This record gives sequence, structure tokens and C-alpha cells, in this order.
Amino acid sequence: MAVHKPEVDDTLSRLHKQHAKDKENDRVETGSFPVVGRKPKRVSLDANRSRARVITNIFIVVLCALLGYGYVIQLNNTRSTYETMSEEELTRLISETSNQVQLQEQRRNELQAQLNSLQDAADKQQEAQRIAQQNEETSGILSGRLPAEGEGVTISISHGSIEAVEASTMFSLIEELRNAGAEVIAINNVRVITQTYIADGENGLICDDVELSSPYVIKAIGDPQNLQNAVNIAGGVGSRLKVKFGAEVTVNASDRVRIDEVAEVPQYQYAKTVE
Repeated sequence: MAVHKPEVDDTLSRLHKQHAKDKENDRVETGSFPVVGRKPKRVSLDANRSRARVITNIFIVVLCALLGYGYVIQLNNTRSTYETMSEEELTRLISETSNQVQLQEQRRNELQAQLNSLQDAADKQQEAQRIAQQNEETSGILSGRLPAEGEGVTISISHGSIEAVEASTMFSLIEELRNAGAEVIAINNVRVITQTYIADGENGLICDDVELSSPYVIKAIGDPQNLQNAVNIAGGVGSRLKVKFGAEVTVNASDRVRIDEVAEVPQYQYAKTVE
């Protein structure tokens, strides 16, 4: 029987190569089989928000619970403090509280007194200013520095037909008007003040260095009825002017007599204001 040995060898050789080739293909390092990587997991944004909201709510609840617990502890401590205090300590505490109340009341009274003092000072200052202004006006009118107007009379006296009117008679008329309540008086264009004088001149009367011409016009502010009676009373100065001097005397009452004549402020040499 003939043996074919070369064919067997060829078959074994092919099988051996095929096995080696298959083994080479099975190795991972050759890259024959692709390696598939894992995809990263996506974290949902809504899930993060929900988780944060839950944590916040839990924190708030815990915080509120802690605050409530602290408040309860404080109340219990306060109550227990008073409850555990002795009678002497409670008496001392009440005394201290009463003293504080008295101090606060005293301070309130002091502040109220200061406020009242300030109000009184303001009222007094306003009243003082009002009185000072009133006195200034009164003084200005009486001294003749300021014009004046009001109820009164206007008296007209003509030149005497028998003889000239004397200064003494005219001065008596001024005094009668003052006694009847005349507050402001003027003769012609001269304001009558406390220092006013009347003298006889060559051509008539002289009043405060001013020569007066007839008819003499006297304006007086005061009660019209009293001033009229002072002039027209029987046997008075008005009658003497008519009978002795032959002068015509007329008296006219008015609701508004205006005296614009003013006098210069006198300079006193000896008299001084008392300080």
C-alpha cells in the first residue's frame, strides 16, 4: 500500500497557519474588535432644584423649631426666676422698679416745667413788646412827636373887636380843655405839649416862638361833649372871650379830628431817666 505523506503535511501546515491566524485575530490589542465606551449619565436640572428646595425647607423648619424652643426656655427661666426669688428679693425688685418710675415721673415733670417756662417766656416777651410799642405810641402822642386823630372839637376864635385876646386867657382855655380830657391839642400850626408857652406879641400871640395870626384855630382830641362844655359853660373862658375881648367863638364837634402838627423832642439839660 502506497502512503502519500506530502499531502498530509500540507493539510497540517494549513491547519496550523489557520489556527495561528485565528488566534491573532482574537487578540484585543490588534483592534480588530471595536471597544464601545459608556456614555456619562445626565443629571437633571429640575432634580437639583427640587433637592435644593427640600433642603431649604428643612433648614427653615429646624430654625423655627430652635427659635420656639429658645423662647419657651426663656419664658420658663423668667417665670422660674420670679418663682424662686425670696420675699426680700421680690421686695427689693419692686422698690427698684418704683424708684425708676419715680425718676421717670420726676424727669417728665422737669421737662414739662421747662416747656411751660419757655412758653411763659415767649408770652412775656410778646406782652413786653406789645406794651413797649403801646407805650412808645402813647409817649409819642403825648410828647407831640407823632400825629394823632380821633373824636374831638375844632374851636375858632376871632381877633377881639374890643381888644386883642390876651395870652393868659388863651392859656386858660388850653388848661380848661386839658381838664376836660383833651389828649392832644394844637393851636394853628403849633403842637401843644407840656413845655408849650403862650405870650403876648406886638401883632398877636406867640406860641413856642411861633407868631400866631387870628383867627386862632384850636384843635383838641377828646370827648366832644366834655370839650364843648368846657368852652361854652356859663361864666367860663368862652364867655370871657366874648364879653371882655369881643371875640367870636365857635365850637364844632367832629368824629374825626386830625392833628398833623408835631413838636421837636426837647433836649433836657437837668432831667435824666431813672435807671
